[in-house]
Amino acid sequence: MLLQVSGLTKKFGGFTAVDKVSFSVARGEILGLLGPNGSGKSTTFNCIAGMLRPTSGSVKLDGEEVAGLNADAICHKGLGRTFQIPRPFRELSLVENATLAAYYGANGRITRAEAESRARDALQLAQLPTEASARVGGLGAAGLKKLELARALATQPKLLLADESLGGLDGGEMRQAADMLKHIRDVRGITIVWVEHIMGVLLSVVDRVVVLDHGAVIFQGTPREAQQDERVAEVYLGPPETRAA
Repeated sequence: MLLQVSGLTKKFGGFTAVDKVSFSVARGEILGLLGPNGSGKSTTFNCIAGMLRPTSGSVKLDGEEVAGLNADAICHKGLGRTFQIPRPFRELSLVENATLAAYYGANGRITRAEAESRARDALQLAQLPTEASARVGGLGAAGLKKLELARALATQPKLLLADESLGGLDGGEMRQAADMLKHIRDVRGITIVWVEHIMGVLLSVVDRVVVLDHGAVIFQGTPREAQQDERVAEVYLGPPETRAA
């Protein structure tokens, strides 16, 4: 397993945001981490990526314990992530944004030429312009999501955490974003954990899903099994007696 999460818990004072979460991700897999708003998805992500320090539990990346390490140290070990709300350097070009990320990544010291080469490769993979003149100001919501993805890819990750990649996109853009993540896995072999609260498009792409509710795992299995699971349906649709006929 490339990622093993065991008993992951995060408390904020007396509130338990993540409650003994355990799951694993095989190398080359796309795992969907699902749940309604407030279910603990992003907090789980932030604990895995080093943005938050877990209260307890284990996170192993390629067999090495990384729980409690800072985000930069975990990135250097091969974990890249996107953020729900893109915050690019707007005064820089697309290439410059991705080049900075390449310097920050998993492969130690690299030259400027190597960083720029990785940046352009990541931009191309995210279907963005690679010309030096391309600026952030020309991007819409979908383009900003792509740039966020390109910056993560420029760090040369073996594991990509994609946080709410469909937020703010229309139906066609959602489908394109989902297909892009699958393409990245298929052509680069990058393992992906994809956090999302929008189920429909994600379920057509992922290999397995883990569903959270109130910070705890309530389901693990295939997308088809998730769609047939009564507890998952209750989390998203409410109790059977409250659903429209």
